Amino acid sequence: MHDIIVVGAGPAGLTAALYARRMGKSVLVLEKSTFGGQITFSPKIENYPGTMQMSGTEFADRLVEQVLAQDAEIEMETVTGIEDHGDTKTVVTEEGRHDCRSVIIAAGVRHRQLGLSRENEFVGEGISYCAVCDGAFYKGQHVAMVGGGNSALQEAILLSETCSKVTVVQNLPFLTGEQSLQDVLATRQNVEVILSTVVTGLLGDSTLTGIEIRNEESGEVSTLSVDGVFVAIGLEPVNEAFAEIAALDERGYFDADEACTTKTPGVYVAGDCRKKGIRQITTAVADGATAALAACRYIDSL
Repeated sequence: MHDIIVVGAGPAGLTAALYARRMGKSVLVLEKSTFGGQITFSPKIENYPGTMQMSGTEFADRLVEQVLAQDAEIEMETVTGIEDHGDTKTVVTEEGRHDCRSVIIAAGVRHRQLGLSRENEFVGEGISYCAVCDGAFYKGQHVAMVGGGNSALQEAILLSETCSKVTVVQNLPFLTGEQSLQDVLATRQNVEVILSTVVTGLLGDSTLTGIEIRNEESGEVSTLSVDGVFVAIGLEPVNEAFAEIAALDERGYFDADEACTTKTPGVYVAGDCRKKGIRQITTAVADGATAALAACRYIDSL
């Protein structure tokens, strides 16, 4: 039996594992897909204290190495639920069952989709949610970037370095990303920004060939021929499997405050999966530390 099981190996989960190990607790981290979580999709990080610049993958690799150096266990398993047995908990996965004294859920979030017909059919055939992962496939081609926040602008800048043209499609009458990113984007002559416009349809047979767009101010509908579409319109939680063990708010995030506690003693939540006003790497790692120290105090009190 482990002292603590951490669900999710993003910045929050890995930080929790690091703090728990330094407190002398045995730790098992369970991750279903990518060590580092969503941060691995970020091509450049320039706002993490103490580091001038790094990629999301570099940050994730360093954190995983640091956690493994503390002798935490990390396994690739998909968690499907958590059972509360009072002083012990059981984390159920597709691969088996793991008993522990405390659980920290750092399940992260997933990319929000456009919600259009045939969208899933075109994933990998013209639609991508990660320019870092798939941008190289569109070298010398025309792509659209849907979204106007920090992630969208970062990815548009990255794509502009190899694509012949990048068209940014933003539903609002202004971009919401940081001004510094907007300034960089403005210097790229192969980037066009279309504001107050939404994507209403996907064109093509087996492979995407373009998008249908509608101007929100004029109502005009037109088509845009592109070789690929990158989507960065926000993130959404995937907490349904834990709804019985930890309350969710109306948007599906864990209804927990800065203390990271839940309605179930010994179960804590950390990172982007919980209700919060700001979602950054710094707030995720802060949650991880808070949840880990709370879990250690809980175990010590048993």
